[in-house]
Amino acid sequence: MPHAVSLLRAARLARSSKPFLARGGFKRERCEGCRLVPSHCMCALRPLLATHAGVCLLMADIEPLKPSNTGWLIADVVVDTFAFGWARTETDPALLALLDNPQWQPYVVFPGQYATPERVVDSVASSVPVAGEPSRRPLFILLDGTWAEARKMFGRSPYLDRLPVLSLQPEQISQYKLRRSGRDDHFCTSEVAALCMNLAGEHAAGQTLEAYLAVFTHHYLQARNQQPIVWDGAAHRRLREVAGFRVGQPLA
Repeated sequence: MPHAVSLLRAARLARSSKPFLARGGFKRERCEGCRLVPSHCMCALRPLLATHAGVCLLMADIEPLKPSNTGWLIADVVVDTFAFGWARTETDPALLALLDNPQWQPYVVFPGQYATPERVVDSVASSVPVAGEPSRRPLFILLDGTWAEARKMFGRSPYLDRLPVLSLQPEQISQYKLRRSGRDDHFCTSEVAALCMNLAGEHAAGQTLEAYLAVFTHHYLQARNQQPIVWDGAAHRRLREVAGFRVGQPLA
């Protein structure tokens, strides 16, 4: 069943007047489920998890079309993932309804230096509901795009101004290898989601996102270099360990 990012991608393609060609990517047939070439498909490895915390992706215009986009991986893993396209002049009513839904406590995930001090938080309410008490579920709003696009979305989205800003302080450097960045403190969207899940106590989801990103990176780079998948490599073993299912080579 298509998830939120897949549906957003389909809607964006429907509005396109010409095919999208990924810069620097391979120009071969791609699987609709994972955006990889069929020989390197990883659809059978999708580790879908139910979590108390959710993710809302606010995506720059062509971000859903990019094969290297990692917001797609979040939607593969986290059941309650929502995705909306961002535009300066209009806002999807469904996004506004989501932000006003009383079951959710939204947090805009962004560096605290760009927000007023009274909005900045460095922790979230526990993701574990307390018996007999109403519990608002953490909803992490991730601005999915280039750094320049993310700053524009943060500064030009008035509906986000009333929400707390979650400022992450990761201790590790980014492991993302599919796009270039001059800074080790710039994390890809899937890595940010993993940090958020861990912060909310959703450690199984956080570890699964980390492992799933490593597997996706391996499949993507092996396809780009026209090399076979190493099914018994470290990335697949780690995903098998954290996701609790057998990760092996699909049957021909």
